[in-house]
Amino acid sequence: MIVTINPATEETLAEYPAMTSTAVEEVLQSAQLAAELWKDTPVNKRKVAMSRLADLLREQKEEHGKMISLEMGKPFKEAVAEVEKCAWVCDYYAEHAETFLQPETVDVDGMTGLVTFEPLGVVLGVMPWNFPFWQVIRFASAVMMAGNGVVVKHAPNVTGSAVALENLFREAGFPLNLYRTLHIEPEDVNRMTGDIIAHPVIKAVSITGSTGAGMAVAEKAGRALKRSVLELGGNDPYLVLDDADLLQAVDVCIASRLLNAGQSCIAAKRFIVHHSVRSRFEEMLLERMGGTKMGDPFDPEVRIGPIARKDLRDELHRQVQGSRELGATVLCGGEIPERKGFFYPATIVTDVSPGMPVYGEETFGPVATVIGAGDDDEAVKIANDSPYGLGSAVFSTDPERARAVAGRLEAGNCFVNAMVKSDPRLPFGGIKHSGYGRELSRYGIREFVNVKSMYFG
Repeated sequence: MIVTINPATEETLAEYPAMTSTAVEEVLQSAQLAAELWKDTPVNKRKVAMSRLADLLREQKEEHGKMISLEMGKPFKEAVAEVEKCAWVCDYYAEHAETFLQPETVDVDGMTGLVTFEPLGVVLGVMPWNFPFWQVIRFASAVMMAGNGVVVKHAPNVTGSAVALENLFREAGFPLNLYRTLHIEPEDVNRMTGDIIAHPVIKAVSITGSTGAGMAVAEKAGRALKRSVLELGGNDPYLVLDDADLLQAVDVCIASRLLNAGQSCIAAKRFIVHHSVRSRFEEMLLERMGGTKMGDPFDPEVRIGPIARKDLRDELHRQVQGSRELGATVLCGGEIPERKGFFYPATIVTDVSPGMPVYGEETFGPVATVIGAGDDDEAVKIANDSPYGLGSAVFSTDPERARAVAGRLEAGNCFVNAMVKSDPRLPFGGIKHSGYGRELSRYGIREFVNVKSMYFG
Protein backbone atom coordinates (compact mmCIF):
# COMPACT_ATOMS: atom_id res chain seq x y z
CA MET A 1 0.00 0.00 0.00
CA ILE A 2 0.97 3.63 -0.55
CA VAL A 3 0.19 5.79 2.49
CA THR A 4 -0.14 9.58 2.31
CA ILE A 5 0.38 11.75 5.40
CA ASN A 6 -0.68 15.31 6.17
CA PRO A 7 2.65 17.05 6.96
CA ALA A 8 0.91 19.74 9.02
CA THR A 9 -0.70 17.25 11.44
CA GLU A 10 1.25 14.00 10.86
CA GLU A 11 -2.10 12.23 10.41
CA THR A 12 -2.72 9.60 7.73
CA LEU A 13 -4.75 10.96 4.82
CA ALA A 14 -5.34 7.86 2.69
CA GLU A 15 -4.02 4.49 1.58
CA TYR A 16 -3.77 3.45 -2.06
CA PRO A 17 -3.04 0.02 -3.51
CA ALA A 18 0.31 -0.20 -5.29
CA MET A 19 0.41 -1.69 -8.77
CA THR A 20 1.89 -5.07 -9.51
CA SER A 21 4.23 -5.64 -12.45
CA THR A 22 1.29 -7.16 -14.32
CA ALA A 23 -0.84 -4.07 -13.74
CA VAL A 24 1.99 -1.82 -14.92
CA GLU A 25 2.31 -3.88 -18.09
CA GLU A 26 -1.41 -3.50 -18.77
CA VAL A 27 -1.17 0.28 -18.34
CA LEU A 28 1.76 0.53 -20.75
CA GLN A 29 0.07 -1.58 -23.42
CA SER A 30 -3.15 0.42 -23.10
CA ALA A 31 -1.23 3.71 -23.35
CA GLN A 32 0.51 2.54 -26.51
CA LEU A 33 -2.79 1.71 -28.21
CA ALA A 34 -4.18 5.12 -27.29
CA ALA A 35 -1.03 6.92 -28.47
CA GLU A 36 -1.16 5.18 -31.86
CA LEU A 37 -4.62 6.65 -32.44
CA TRP A 38 -3.76 10.05 -30.96
CA LYS A 39 -0.75 10.68 -33.21
CA ASP A 40 -3.07 10.73 -36.23
CA THR A 41 -5.49 13.14 -34.55
CA PRO A 42 -5.16 16.62 -36.10
CA VAL A 43 -3.71 19.27 -33.82
CA ASN A 44 -6.88 21.35 -33.98
CA LYS A 45 -8.80 18.40 -32.50
CA ARG A 46 -6.17 17.83 -29.80
CA LYS A 47 -6.72 21.47 -28.94
CA VAL A 48 -10.34 20.84 -27.98
CA ALA A 49 -9.44 18.43 -25.19
CA MET A 50 -6.57 20.60 -23.94
CA SER A 51 -8.79 23.68 -23.80
CA ARG A 52 -11.41 21.69 -21.92
CA LEU A 53 -8.73 20.61 -19.44
CA ALA A 54 -7.89 24.27 -18.84
CA ASP A 55 -11.56 25.01 -18.17
CA LEU A 56 -11.86 22.11 -15.71
CA LEU A 57 -8.76 23.21 -13.83
CA ARG A 58 -10.24 26.67 -13.34
CA GLU A 59 -13.65 25.32 -12.37
CA GLN A 60 -12.18 22.87 -9.84
CA LYS A 61 -9.23 24.93 -8.59
CA GLU A 62 -10.31 25.03 -4.94
CA GLU A 63 -11.00 21.30 -4.82
CA HIS A 64 -7.58 20.47 -6.20
CA GLY A 65 -5.90 23.22 -4.19
CA LYS A 66 -7.24 21.60 -1.03
CA MET A 67 -5.74 18.25 -2.02
CA ILE A 68 -2.35 19.86 -2.69
CA SER A 69 -2.35 21.61 0.70
CA LEU A 70 -3.37 18.47 2.56
CA GLU A 71 -0.79 16.24 0.91
CA MET A 72 2.33 18.41 0.85
CA GLY A 73 1.55 21.43 3.02
CA LYS A 74 1.52 24.32 0.55
CA PRO A 75 -0.54 27.32 1.81
CA PHE A 76 -4.00 27.03 0.28
CA LYS A 77 -3.77 30.35 -1.57
CA GLU A 78 -0.56 29.21 -3.26
CA ALA A 79 -2.08 25.82 -4.05
CA VAL A 80 -5.04 27.40 -5.83
CA ALA A 81 -2.64 29.65 -7.76
CA GLU A 82 -0.71 26.53 -8.82
CA VAL A 83 -3.86 25.01 -10.32
CA GLU A 84 -4.67 28.28 -12.10
CA LYS A 85 -1.18 28.33 -13.59
CA CYS A 86 -1.79 24.82 -14.93
CA ALA A 87 -4.80 26.15 -16.83
CA TRP A 88 -2.59 28.86 -18.33
CA VAL A 89 -0.07 26.41 -19.78
CA CYS A 90 -2.90 24.26 -21.18
CA ASP A 91 -4.33 27.30 -22.94
CA TYR A 92 -0.87 28.27 -24.17
CA TYR A 93 -0.18 24.95 -25.90
CA ALA A 94 -3.74 24.64 -27.15
CA GLU A 95 -3.25 27.98 -28.91
CA HIS A 96 0.34 27.65 -30.12
CA ALA A 97 1.07 23.94 -30.66
CA GLU A 98 -0.04 23.91 -34.29
CA THR A 99 2.33 26.78 -35.12
CA PHE A 100 5.22 25.20 -33.22
CA LEU A 101 4.75 21.91 -35.08
CA GLN A 102 4.47 23.36 -38.58
CA PRO A 103 6.94 21.77 -41.04
CA GLU A 104 9.84 24.00 -42.03
CA THR A 105 11.20 24.27 -45.57
CA VAL A 106 14.90 24.66 -46.25
CA ASP A 107 16.58 25.55 -49.55
CA VAL A 108 19.25 22.91 -50.21
CA ASP A 109 21.25 24.01 -53.25
CA GLY A 110 18.11 24.79 -55.18
CA MET A 111 16.32 21.66 -54.01
CA THR A 112 13.72 21.45 -51.25
CA GLY A 113 14.41 20.25 -47.76
CA LEU A 114 11.55 19.72 -45.36
CA VAL A 115 11.80 19.38 -41.56
CA THR A 116 8.83 17.79 -39.82
CA PHE A 117 8.04 17.26 -36.15
CA GLU A 118 6.42 13.88 -35.54
CA PRO A 119 5.30 12.31 -32.24
CA LEU A 120 7.44 9.61 -30.67
CA GLY A 121 4.79 7.54 -28.88
CA VAL A 122 4.46 7.10 -25.11
CA VAL A 123 6.60 9.33 -22.89
CA LEU A 124 7.27 8.59 -19.22
CA GLY A 125 7.15 11.44 -16.72
CA VAL A 126 8.77 11.01 -13.30
CA MET A 127 7.29 13.84 -11.27
CA PRO A 128 7.95 15.43 -7.84
CA TRP A 129 5.75 16.37 -4.91
CA ASN A 130 6.59 20.08 -4.47
CA PHE A 131 4.31 21.32 -7.27
CA PRO A 132 2.20 18.19 -7.71
CA PHE A 133 -0.11 19.65 -10.37
CA TRP A 134 2.11 22.21 -12.13
CA GLN A 135 5.07 19.95 -12.78
CA VAL A 136 2.84 17.30 -14.33
CA ILE A 137 0.73 19.64 -16.45
CA ARG A 138 3.79 21.61 -17.58
CA PHE A 139 5.24 18.37 -18.92
CA ALA A 140 2.09 16.67 -20.19
CA SER A 141 0.49 19.62 -21.99
CA ALA A 142 3.39 19.95 -24.43
CA VAL A 143 4.01 16.22 -24.82
CA MET A 144 0.35 15.44 -25.55
CA MET A 145 -0.23 18.39 -27.89
CA ALA A 146 2.77 17.07 -29.86
CA GLY A 147 0.77 13.88 -30.41
CA ASN A 148 2.27 11.63 -27.74
CA GLY A 149 0.78 9.59 -24.93
CA VAL A 150 1.85 10.06 -21.32
CA VAL A 151 2.51 7.72 -18.41
CA VAL A 152 3.35 9.38 -15.08
CA LYS A 153 5.15 7.95 -12.07
CA HIS A 154 4.26 10.55 -9.46
CA ALA A 155 5.76 11.01 -5.99
CA PRO A 156 4.05 8.61 -3.54
CA ASN A 157 3.29 11.29 -0.93
CA VAL A 158 0.99 13.09 -3.41
CA THR A 159 -0.88 10.06 -4.72
CA GLY A 160 -4.25 11.76 -4.19
CA SER A 161 -3.14 14.54 -6.55
CA ALA A 162 -1.94 11.90 -9.03
CA VAL A 163 -5.38 10.25 -9.02
CA ALA A 164 -7.11 13.61 -9.44
CA LEU A 165 -4.93 14.48 -12.43
CA GLU A 166 -5.72 11.23 -14.23
CA ASN A 167 -9.43 11.85 -13.67
CA LEU A 168 -9.09 15.38 -15.06
CA PHE A 169 -7.53 14.20 -18.32
CA ARG A 170 -10.28 11.62 -18.72
CA GLU A 171 -13.02 14.16 -17.93
CA ALA A 172 -11.52 16.63 -20.43
CA GLY A 173 -12.15 14.21 -23.25
CA PHE A 174 -8.71 12.85 -24.03
CA PRO A 175 -8.82 9.28 -25.36
CA LEU A 176 -9.07 6.61 -22.68
CA ASN A 177 -5.59 5.50 -21.49
CA LEU A 178 -3.76 8.31 -23.31
CA TYR A 179 -2.77 9.70 -19.90
CA ARG A 180 -2.14 7.12 -17.18
CA THR A 181 -0.62 7.08 -13.71
CA LEU A 182 1.55 4.35 -12.21
CA HIS A 183 1.26 3.77 -8.46
CA ILE A 184 4.48 2.21 -7.21
CA GLU A 185 5.51 1.55 -3.62
CA PRO A 186 8.51 3.67 -2.53
CA GLU A 187 10.61 0.55 -1.91
CA ASP A 188 10.09 -0.58 -5.52
CA VAL A 189 10.55 2.77 -7.27
CA ASN A 190 14.17 2.35 -8.33
CA ARG A 191 13.77 -1.18 -9.67
CA MET A 192 10.43 -0.71 -11.37
CA THR A 193 11.29 2.70 -12.85
CA GLY A 194 14.30 1.12 -14.52
CA ASP A 195 12.13 -1.64 -15.93
CA ILE A 196 9.58 0.89 -17.18
CA ILE A 197 12.20 3.08 -18.88
CA ALA A 198 13.63 0.00 -20.62
CA HIS A 199 10.18 -1.16 -21.75
CA PRO A 200 9.72 -0.95 -25.55
CA VAL A 201 6.49 1.03 -25.16
CA ILE A 202 8.34 3.94 -23.54
CA LYS A 203 10.09 6.09 -26.14
CA ALA A 204 11.47 8.85 -23.90
CA VAL A 205 11.48 10.05 -20.30
CA SER A 206 11.31 13.37 -18.49
CA ILE A 207 12.07 13.80 -14.80
CA THR A 208 11.69 16.72 -12.45
CA GLY A 209 13.37 16.01 -9.14
CA SER A 210 16.61 15.90 -7.20
CA THR A 211 19.97 15.68 -8.90
CA GLY A 212 20.46 12.18 -7.51
CA ALA A 213 17.14 11.00 -8.91
CA GLY A 214 17.94 12.64 -12.25
CA MET A 215 21.28 10.89 -12.49
CA ALA A 216 19.62 7.54 -11.81
CA VAL A 217 16.97 8.14 -14.50
CA ALA A 218 19.53 9.45 -17.01
CA GLU A 219 21.67 6.36 -16.48
CA LYS A 220 18.72 4.06 -17.08
CA ALA A 221 17.56 6.07 -20.12
CA GLY A 222 21.08 6.09 -21.56
CA ARG A 223 21.40 2.35 -21.20
CA ALA A 224 18.13 1.95 -23.07
CA LEU A 225 19.04 4.61 -25.66
CA LYS A 226 15.98 6.67 -24.73
CA ARG A 227 15.84 10.44 -24.98
CA SER A 228 15.59 12.22 -21.63
CA VAL A 229 14.95 15.69 -20.23
CA LEU A 230 16.15 16.39 -16.71
CA GLU A 231 14.89 19.33 -14.63
CA LEU A 232 16.76 18.91 -11.37
CA GLY A 233 17.91 20.74 -8.26
CA GLY A 234 19.28 24.23 -7.92
CA ASN A 235 21.22 26.47 -5.55
CA ASP A 236 20.05 29.68 -7.13
CA PRO A 237 22.17 32.80 -6.54
CA TYR A 238 20.52 36.21 -6.29
CA LEU A 239 23.17 38.92 -6.78
CA VAL A 240 22.47 42.25 -5.05
CA LEU A 241 24.82 44.88 -6.48
CA ASP A 242 25.78 48.08 -4.66
CA ASP A 243 23.42 50.21 -6.78
CA ALA A 244 20.39 47.97 -6.26
CA ASP A 245 17.04 49.24 -5.01
CA LEU A 246 17.34 47.44 -1.67
CA LEU A 247 13.66 47.57 -0.80
CA GLN A 248 12.77 45.95 -4.11
CA ALA A 249 15.60 43.43 -3.82
CA VAL A 250 14.66 42.35 -0.30
CA ASP A 251 10.98 42.00 -1.14
CA VAL A 252 11.71 39.89 -4.23
CA CYS A 253 14.31 37.79 -2.44
CA ILE A 254 11.90 36.98 0.40
CA ALA A 255 9.06 36.20 -1.99
CA SER A 256 11.28 33.79 -3.89
CA ARG A 257 12.79 32.19 -0.79
CA LEU A 258 9.49 31.62 1.05
CA LEU A 259 7.23 30.53 -1.82
CA ASN A 260 6.08 26.98 -1.10
CA ALA A 261 8.06 27.17 2.17
CA GLY A 262 11.21 27.36 0.07
CA GLN A 263 10.58 23.94 -1.47
CA SER A 264 11.32 24.89 -5.04
CA CYS A 265 14.25 24.13 -7.32
CA ILE A 266 14.20 27.76 -8.52
CA ALA A 267 13.75 29.40 -5.13
CA ALA A 268 16.31 32.06 -4.19
CA LYS A 269 18.82 30.25 -2.00
CA ARG A 270 22.12 32.19 -1.96
CA PHE A 271 21.93 35.97 -1.56
CA ILE A 272 25.29 37.29 -2.77
CA VAL A 273 25.45 40.92 -1.63
CA HIS A 274 28.05 43.64 -2.18
CA HIS A 275 29.85 44.43 1.09
CA SER A 276 28.86 48.10 0.97
CA VAL A 277 25.15 47.29 1.26
CA ARG A 278 25.31 43.93 3.03
CA SER A 279 24.60 45.21 6.56
CA ARG A 280 21.57 47.19 5.45
CA PHE A 281 20.36 44.27 3.31
CA GLU A 282 20.60 41.91 6.29
CA GLU A 283 18.76 44.37 8.55
CA MET A 284 15.91 44.71 6.07
CA LEU A 285 15.85 40.97 5.41
CA LEU A 286 15.62 40.21 9.15
CA GLU A 287 12.96 42.87 9.70
CA ARG A 288 10.69 41.48 6.96
CA MET A 289 11.48 37.77 7.12
CA GLY A 290 12.04 37.16 10.82
CA GLY A 291 8.42 37.43 11.89
CA THR A 292 6.91 35.42 9.06
CA LYS A 293 3.91 33.43 10.28
CA MET A 294 4.22 29.66 10.07
CA GLY A 295 1.41 27.16 10.59
CA ASP A 296 -1.81 25.69 9.23
CA PRO A 297 -1.79 25.92 5.40
CA PHE A 298 -5.51 26.74 5.46
CA ASP A 299 -5.01 29.80 7.71
CA PRO A 300 -5.05 32.78 5.28
CA GLU A 301 -2.51 34.64 7.44
CA VAL A 302 0.05 31.84 7.28
CA ARG A 303 2.89 32.31 4.79
CA ILE A 304 4.94 29.20 5.60
CA GLY A 305 3.37 25.77 5.73
CA PRO A 306 5.15 22.59 6.78
CA ILE A 307 8.01 20.87 5.01
CA ALA A 308 6.50 18.02 3.01
CA ARG A 309 8.14 15.15 4.91
CA LYS A 310 9.92 14.67 8.23
CA ASP A 311 13.13 13.41 6.63
CA LEU A 312 13.28 16.52 4.44
CA ARG A 313 12.78 18.81 7.46
CA ASP A 314 15.47 16.99 9.42
CA GLU A 315 17.91 17.22 6.50
CA LEU A 316 17.31 20.97 6.24
CA HIS A 317 18.03 21.39 9.95
CA ARG A 318 21.23 19.36 9.57
CA GLN A 319 22.43 21.79 6.90
CA VAL A 320 21.74 24.81 9.13
CA GLN A 321 23.31 23.25 12.22
CA GLY A 322 26.33 22.01 10.29
CA SER A 323 26.93 25.50 8.92
CA ARG A 324 26.57 27.06 12.38
CA GLU A 325 29.15 24.63 13.76
CA LEU A 326 31.56 25.75 11.02
CA GLY A 327 31.19 29.43 11.98
CA ALA A 328 28.05 30.71 10.27
CA THR A 329 25.73 33.07 12.15
CA VAL A 330 22.00 32.34 12.35
CA LEU A 331 20.12 35.64 12.52
CA CYS A 332 16.69 34.08 13.00
CA GLY A 333 15.05 30.68 13.00
CA GLY A 334 17.31 27.66 12.80
CA GLU A 335 15.43 25.55 15.36
CA ILE A 336 12.82 22.81 15.00
CA PRO A 337 9.63 24.01 16.72
CA GLU A 338 8.02 21.90 19.43
CA ARG A 339 4.71 21.23 17.71
CA LYS A 340 2.95 18.67 15.58
CA GLY A 341 3.85 18.72 11.93
CA PHE A 342 7.08 18.92 9.96
CA PHE A 343 7.57 22.65 10.37
CA TYR A 344 10.71 24.75 10.00
CA PRO A 345 10.76 28.51 10.56
CA ALA A 346 12.04 31.24 8.28
CA THR A 347 15.80 31.19 8.81
CA ILE A 348 18.61 33.57 7.84
CA VAL A 349 22.21 32.33 7.85
CA THR A 350 25.08 34.77 7.32
CA ASP A 351 28.88 34.81 7.64
CA VAL A 352 28.77 31.92 5.18
CA SER A 353 31.90 30.59 3.48
CA PRO A 354 32.86 27.70 1.18
CA GLY A 355 32.68 24.29 2.80
CA MET A 356 29.53 25.04 4.76
CA PRO A 357 26.43 23.01 3.83
CA VAL A 358 24.34 26.12 3.12
CA TYR A 359 27.03 27.40 0.75
CA GLY A 360 27.32 24.41 -1.55
CA GLU A 361 24.23 22.26 -1.01
CA GLU A 362 20.66 22.85 -2.12
CA THR A 363 18.56 23.90 0.87
CA PHE A 364 14.99 22.81 0.25
CA GLY A 365 13.17 24.96 2.76
CA PRO A 366 12.81 28.55 4.08
CA VAL A 367 16.53 29.13 4.69
CA ALA A 368 18.17 32.26 3.26
CA THR A 369 21.97 32.24 2.93
CA VAL A 370 23.77 35.61 2.82
CA ILE A 371 27.28 35.76 1.32
CA GLY A 372 29.28 38.97 0.98
CA ALA A 373 31.14 40.00 -2.20
CA GLY A 374 33.60 42.82 -2.83
CA ASP A 375 32.63 43.64 -6.42
CA ASP A 376 30.82 42.30 -9.47
CA ASP A 377 33.63 39.94 -10.39
CA GLU A 378 33.68 38.30 -6.97
CA ALA A 379 29.88 38.08 -6.92
CA VAL A 380 29.88 36.26 -10.27
CA LYS A 381 32.70 33.98 -9.11
CA ILE A 382 30.76 32.99 -5.98
CA ALA A 383 27.54 32.51 -7.95
CA ASN A 384 29.27 30.18 -10.40
CA ASP A 385 31.08 28.29 -7.62
CA SER A 386 28.37 25.63 -7.60
CA PRO A 387 27.64 22.32 -9.30
CA TYR A 388 24.15 23.67 -10.02
CA GLY A 389 23.02 25.96 -12.82
CA LEU A 390 19.25 26.39 -12.86
CA GLY A 391 18.05 29.89 -11.94
CA SER A 392 19.71 33.18 -10.99
CA ALA A 393 18.85 36.83 -10.54
CA VAL A 394 20.62 40.18 -10.54
CA PHE A 395 19.50 43.38 -8.79
CA SER A 396 20.82 46.70 -10.07
CA THR A 397 19.40 50.05 -11.17
CA ASP A 398 21.84 50.11 -14.12
CA PRO A 399 20.32 47.97 -16.92
CA GLU A 400 23.58 47.60 -18.87
CA ARG A 401 25.53 46.59 -15.79
CA ALA A 402 22.86 44.09 -14.76
CA ARG A 403 22.78 42.57 -18.23
CA ALA A 404 26.56 42.25 -18.30
CA VAL A 405 26.56 40.44 -14.96
CA ALA A 406 23.62 38.23 -15.98
CA GLY A 407 25.46 37.22 -19.13
CA ARG A 408 28.33 35.81 -17.06
CA LEU A 409 26.20 33.61 -14.81
CA GLU A 410 26.24 29.87 -15.47
CA ALA A 411 22.52 29.13 -15.37
CA GLY A 412 19.64 28.20 -17.61
CA ASN A 413 17.60 31.20 -16.41
CA CYS A 414 18.51 34.68 -15.21
CA PHE A 415 16.02 37.35 -14.19
CA VAL A 416 16.92 41.00 -13.62
CA ASN A 417 15.18 42.80 -10.73
CA ALA A 418 12.64 39.97 -10.55
CA MET A 419 12.26 36.48 -9.09
CA VAL A 420 12.87 33.45 -11.26
CA LYS A 421 9.63 31.87 -12.48
CA SER A 422 8.70 29.29 -15.06
CA ASP A 423 6.57 30.91 -17.76
CA PRO A 424 4.95 29.03 -20.69
CA ARG A 425 6.32 31.63 -23.10
CA LEU A 426 9.98 31.09 -22.13
CA PRO A 427 12.10 27.91 -22.30
CA PHE A 428 12.86 26.51 -18.86
CA GLY A 429 15.70 24.26 -17.72
CA GLY A 430 19.22 24.16 -16.39
CA ILE A 431 22.85 23.24 -16.98
CA LYS A 432 25.51 21.39 -14.98
CA HIS A 433 23.93 19.29 -12.19
CA SER A 434 20.62 21.07 -12.69
CA GLY A 435 19.98 18.93 -15.75
CA TYR A 436 19.55 19.32 -19.48
CA GLY A 437 16.82 19.80 -22.04
CA ARG A 438 14.06 22.38 -21.93
CA GLU A 439 10.40 22.57 -21.07
CA LEU A 440 7.88 25.22 -22.13
CA SER A 441 7.64 27.48 -25.20
CA ARG A 442 8.42 26.07 -28.67
CA TYR A 443 11.58 24.46 -27.32
CA GLY A 444 9.66 22.33 -24.84
CA ILE A 445 7.18 20.88 -27.31
CA ARG A 446 10.04 19.93 -29.67
CA GLU A 447 11.93 17.91 -27.05
CA PHE A 448 9.69 14.89 -27.54
CA VAL A 449 9.22 14.71 -31.28
CA ASN A 450 11.12 13.09 -34.11
CA VAL A 451 12.73 16.00 -35.96
CA LYS A 452 12.68 14.40 -39.40
CA SER A 453 14.61 15.79 -42.36
CA MET A 454 13.16 15.11 -45.81
CA TYR A 455 14.84 15.96 -49.10
CA PHE A 456 13.17 16.30 -52.48
CA GLY A 457 15.59 16.14 -55.39
